[in-house]
Amino acid sequence: MLVVKMIFEIVGGLGIFLLGMKNMSEGMQAVAGDRMRKLINAVTNNRFVACGVGITITGLIQSSSVTTVMVVGMVNAGLMNLTQAVGVILGADVGTTVTAWILILQITKYGLPILGTSAFFYLFSNRERLRYSAMMIMGLGMVFFGLQLMKEGLYPIREMPEFLAWFQMLTPDSYFGVLRCCFVGAVITAIVQSSSATIGITMGLVGTGVINFETGAALVLGENIGTTITALLASLGTSTNARRAAVAHVIIKIIGVSWITAVFPIYIYVVKSIVGPELITTPVTVNGTDTYSYAMMAIAISHSGFNIANVILMLPFVTIFANLLMRIMPDKSRKEIPHLKLIDIRMLDTPAMGIAQSKKEIFNMAELTRKMFAMLRMVIEKENSDENLEGKIFHREEILDVIQKEVVEFLSELLSGNIPHSVMDTGRKQLRIADEYESVSDYITNILKLNIKMQKANLKLTEKEKPHIFALHDRISDYINFVSTSFENDDSSILAKANTMGDGITNYIKQLRARHLSEVGTEHTSALKSLIFCDVLTAYRRIKDHVLNIAETVVGEK
Repeated sequence: MLVVKMIFEIVGGLGIFLLGMKNMSEGMQAVAGDRMRKLINAVTNNRFVACGVGITITGLIQSSSVTTVMVVGMVNAGLMNLTQAVGVILGADVGTTVTAWILILQITKYGLPILGTSAFFYLFSNRERLRYSAMMIMGLGMVFFGLQLMKEGLYPIREMPEFLAWFQMLTPDSYFGVLRCCFVGAVITAIVQSSSATIGITMGLVGTGVINFETGAALVLGENIGTTITALLASLGTSTNARRAAVAHVIIKIIGVSWITAVFPIYIYVVKSIVGPELITTPVTVNGTDTYSYAMMAIAISHSGFNIANVILMLPFVTIFANLLMRIMPDKSRKEIPHLKLIDIRMLDTPAMGIAQSKKEIFNMAELTRKMFAMLRMVIEKENSDENLEGKIFHREEILDVIQKEVVEFLSELLSGNIPHSVMDTGRKQLRIADEYESVSDYITNILKLNIKMQKANLKLTEKEKPHIFALHDRISDYINFVSTSFENDDSSILAKANTMGDGITNYIKQLRARHLSEVGTEHTSALKSLIFCDVLTAYRRIKDHVLNIAETVVGEK
């Protein structure tokens, strides 16, 4: 029965710990979502900036796995290059060490009251910010309570010779002994897919005296490698560049563990010197229970020290490392189209990141629409058919269809989770705007088809009609550019100008239609040409209407 009780406490504690990490991460994202989106936009080719962003984001959400999966997703979508991704991943390795420092706080016994108090605010508060702040604190309480349960479940192991004999096999008393510990830590973390959880278990084993500090430090090194499996699995079926980012994380960890295991005795000596060798092996009595608190602190120091040292060594070679990966994993012979893809369920744990990612993809839709519209003018200007240019327009319309479909699928999954109202509102706006841009592309191809129909019928615009059509086209082009730029800049004061410009375009279309109809029946206008001309004007007006819908959505009127 003792073994069953022990298993229940360890498994239950681990479950509460993981759920607490999830709630703490979601609560923090809801409170600091806007700041996190700004951090994502701040990522540049500067390796130090990218590393700082990785540290900050992972420090906030307390999961390097989530950060690296998000990075793989952004690389796959073509929104981040490999150099930027490697910088963020290096920063994530440092940011995730904050978890270990949280776990050594001597307040685990207060986990249950922290959980209970914050739960009341979470359940009964009407203020969204307070509610999600309570969710974050509730998650922290669950982390402490889960760790306390695991520690209590691990205490009986000290009296069980069978378990102790197994753990004694993990003694890092030689180089191969260190590698054996690393292997065990890597495998367990790869199965659990949470280095925070396995580090929590390791610290619990060290804190209860089941294993010594040296064994715990060696296990933690392996756990650093095991956590890379999440991003590696997430990269399956993605672009070559996305797979490079995932492989980069694995290689960085393997290189780091390789050099640190080669100097493991020196590494352990330095950590012991910082904490104090005698303190590490001396238990502290808390409520009548012996706890090796300083050994747990030494684990946190070794975890942070390893990752910081590895980042310092790797950061100067980020560009060289990225170029090497591109040589090892060359591009495919056919061009890969970057696209938005919900790679892993963990992407749903980062709604702030998801919204930033999908917004950038809608920016791509806006740019493709502008290029299509510019190409359309070039087609209309030509006397004869240009199949190459026409093919490019049709191809871009197909790309926009695919992007819109992916955005809808991505945001539908994202918005179905537990997310704050601001993220929900932004996501719904993005769904509407993506639909409007796709509709604009449809009408652009409609005008193109009508132009092709005229050419096949040997019909042409007269020298009198051309300037008016081009003037209309240019006015709508300016309209698209104005609204799209305002959307990209989050300008909520655009509606008055958008309405004025839209009304002007509508009136101009009415004038062109009236002028054209007045000439119907004359020798200059055939019935077929008249129908096509009116259909072209209608298509231009529909484009204007959809662009106005985008402006209204940006300011929240739709």
